[in-house]
Amino acid sequence: MKMKLLPALCFACFASSVSLRAVDPMLPAIAGDFDISLGEAALLASAYSFPYAIMQLLLGPAGDAFGRTRLIRLSLAMVGLGSALCAVAPSFVVALLARMLAGAFAGGIVPVCLALVGDRTALADRQYALSRIMIATITGQMAGAAAAGLLAAAVGWRMMFVATTVVVGSAFLASLLFLDGAGDRRTRFTPAQIAHGYRVVLANPASLVVFAMAAAEGLFLYGIFPFVAPLIAAHGEGGTFEAGLALAAFAIGGVLYGLAVRRMLRWLDTASMLLSGGVLAGFAYMAVATALPFAGTAALFLIAGFGAYMLHNTLQTRATELAQTARGATFALFSASLFLGQGIGPVAGGAAAPLTGFAPIFIIAGALMIVAAVTAARWLRRHP
Repeated sequence: MKMKLLPALCFACFASSVSLRAVDPMLPAIAGDFDISLGEAALLASAYSFPYAIMQLLLGPAGDAFGRTRLIRLSLAMVGLGSALCAVAPSFVVALLARMLAGAFAGGIVPVCLALVGDRTALADRQYALSRIMIATITGQMAGAAAAGLLAAAVGWRMMFVATTVVVGSAFLASLLFLDGAGDRRTRFTPAQIAHGYRVVLANPASLVVFAMAAAEGLFLYGIFPFVAPLIAAHGEGGTFEAGLALAAFAIGGVLYGLAVRRMLRWLDTASMLLSGGVLAGFAYMAVATALPFAGTAALFLIAGFGAYMLHNTLQTRATELAQTARGATFALFSASLFLGQGIGPVAGGAAAPLTGFAPIFIIAGALMIVAAVTAARWLRRHP
């Protein structure tokens, strides 16, 4: 991989992740500004995740056909436009539509960057390269969550979307200057070719396990992020600002994993990494439901982030080998599964919260994550 390529890909993933996490800590402020319920405001998270998932089925093959570099540039431009529209949205409906636009094209950034790493990196170096992408991605999530909480509390939620537009626009300019599309592989873009790519991927029995785990990860770990702020408020430990810090701690846990991954790979095989990550994150989420001082809550989110990204990076690496001739389709399905789970989470949690409160949501999600990780690890050990 050329020296300039990986930093450019990392910047694109950073910007995409800032956009992704720009909303979660600000939902109470947005709900108050538009005079809507928190459950309705949480639809902004689903409005990003569902189009992201659906458009993956088109964007993955489009990257294979027209070139991954071109698709990354187009996607950055459209995510920036969606963020700008959110900043000036006169109504909740307009904000919802703008988030849908950003979400639809955000799927052409991180998954396509991952596929590009798969194309241009030897297998021996691939998990390390993917971990650099992952660090950039979660650093973007950390920056997005922390800045959103701070700006919403200090100057209003709209300023966060202005900042997001600037970051994404800068990544777009960097992609024009530093991304080299000369080595992009091309295939035909026809319905038959698209269907063929998906058939190749799904013919591998491991695909269903990897994609099911990606959906579980999205639902149980990321899909309940919109309820972090009300959970902390219910415990009397703060609100929007503290929620941003808690989500930033989750991202810091991921960065710590990224720094430790090479050493951990010496000790743990794929199944053990997946199992350890899922169990660690699940127990941390169950503990978060207890009324701890905020410092304890933030520490638990850091632990959850370490486990979550141990799980996520392991799934990503396994996904690169599901179908070497159709990596675009592979990561389209992988990301579609992940974001489908993230889209369902706010809807399901928003419906359950008035009946159960917020703490049981985290307990149930943590327990189900553990069950999913144990089940998947057993399958992987039988089918290495």
